[in-house]
Amino acid sequence: MLVKIKSVALIGLDCEEVEVEVNVAGGLFNFIIIGLPDKAVDESRYRVKLAARNNDIYFPGGRITVNLAPADLKKEGPTYDLPIAAGILKAAGQIDFDETKSLFIGELSLDGGLKPVNGILPVISFAKRKGIKTVFLPEANFKEANLVKGVEICPLKNLRQLVLQKGDFKIIKTKGFSLDSRTTIVDNNDLSLIKGQEFAKRALEIAAAGSHNLLMSGPPGSGKTLLAKALPSILPVLTTGEILEVSKIYSISGLLSDEKPLVWERPFRSPHHTSSAVALVGGGKWPKPGEISLSHRGVLFLDELPEFPRQVLEVLRQPLEDGEVAISRAQGTITFPAAFTLVASMNPCPCGYLTDQNRECVCSPMQVANYQKKISGPFLDRIDLQVEVARVKYEKLINDEKGESSVLVRERIEKARFIQTERFKNDLRVRVNAEMGLEQIKKYCQVNNESQKLLKTAVSQMNLSARAYHRVLKVARTIADLEGNPAMTTAIRRGKKAGPCTRRYMAGCETKIKTQHIAEGLQYRQNH
Repeated sequence: MLVKIKSVALIGLDCEEVEVEVNVAGGLFNFIIIGLPDKAVDESRYRVKLAARNNDIYFPGGRITVNLAPADLKKEGPTYDLPIAAGILKAAGQIDFDETKSLFIGELSLDGGLKPVNGILPVISFAKRKGIKTVFLPEANFKEANLVKGVEICPLKNLRQLVLQKGDFKIIKTKGFSLDSRTTIVDNNDLSLIKGQEFAKRALEIAAAGSHNLLMSGPPGSGKTLLAKALPSILPVLTTGEILEVSKIYSISGLLSDEKPLVWERPFRSPHHTSSAVALVGGGKWPKPGEISLSHRGVLFLDELPEFPRQVLEVLRQPLEDGEVAISRAQGTITFPAAFTLVASMNPCPCGYLTDQNRECVCSPMQVANYQKKISGPFLDRIDLQVEVARVKYEKLINDEKGESSVLVRERIEKARFIQTERFKNDLRVRVNAEMGLEQIKKYCQVNNESQKLLKTAVSQMNLSARAYHRVLKVARTIADLEGNPAMTTAIRRGKKAGPCTRRYMAGCETKIKTQHIAEGLQYRQNH
């Protein structure tokens, strides 16, 4: 008897339908799996057989052939255990269901229990998109599956439960998630607790408002790492679409748990400088997301930037431009999203005191040059904001007066992001100013004659490249958005949505880029 069961293969963040064809015929017992299975899939033969027998479930003899179609697509992992078992049991008359409207995914243990698998969020999204009626999966994956609204799922503890329910399966309709259930995050790295560093704080605000890349350079102990860790406290909250985007990446990476089935806050990743290129951009025999994809819609912090191998930093150049990374293998190319904000810190020299006014640098000019050469010019050119973080003076350290809190700064940033959302609402490729291409720059970054003269002088004297020129314009656009209009801040604070009147108001009074915005943007371009 031939039975066909629907399952899926994870390809990057997407899914491709896999048809598990199970044929049970007479003859001596033989159980084979074909269709480009990897070792884990091939071992399903033993898990399925022993899971059935250890639960007193009839397992047919004879020749059992399982074909995973399409045969030219490589299959990996233990997620095909449940569909293979369901196909064999249906062929043996142990269970009954409509295989044309059902999808199975899950890993079996030898005692028949179902273990959780990675990638349930994209699987449920795929099932909803394809109109599949019921998804059978491990009970431990229920919370994650329940995040996608309007899909019927059948959570199972073990294989025996599937047999005992016969055709009367316990079906649960998924409810989806609400932003009202967002957990409150307590952040101890408030900007008000950081003494001094007003210039660096301003750069941090601009970086958060437009998702611009930031490099901080200064002597040891000046507060570079502390400033970077304070960045999440001023970032706007994730939107519904961004929550699902980021959670899908964490789902296929196996970083979601039963206690935390969803990523509510913007990611902040800080890999060690010994990390490899594959660890940063992703890859492997079966490509998985790297740190830059795990930082999607969040922050990638590279502390002690020159300590990273140069060849590792160079692989970041393309993702910094495109907002995604394409990993090519012989069987095809997989693309992972990587729209992240890069924040990096470094010392100006090996000893760290080249720019310190209080301590003398002991490095030779050759040592300084070799140290700074570890970061290439093309890589630096892709960093919008490059600031010098000076030593904090004693008077500021003992000053009890608190600076501006992260809450107040976040309000301005949310206003600026609100303006950008409305600006790019008809362009699916762009969400923030840092992602603008030449077409958007030409449209939204128009400057007056005085600003053009300033830019001309800067390009000549600072030797700015075409890329750096455009990045200055994008930073200036963000600075203008931060200046904005006080009425918008009030509207956002009260939670008002952007209706037609608000949009018309914004279109008529959007802050134009002024000469002071260009001048401030140029302050953040340094020659290292």
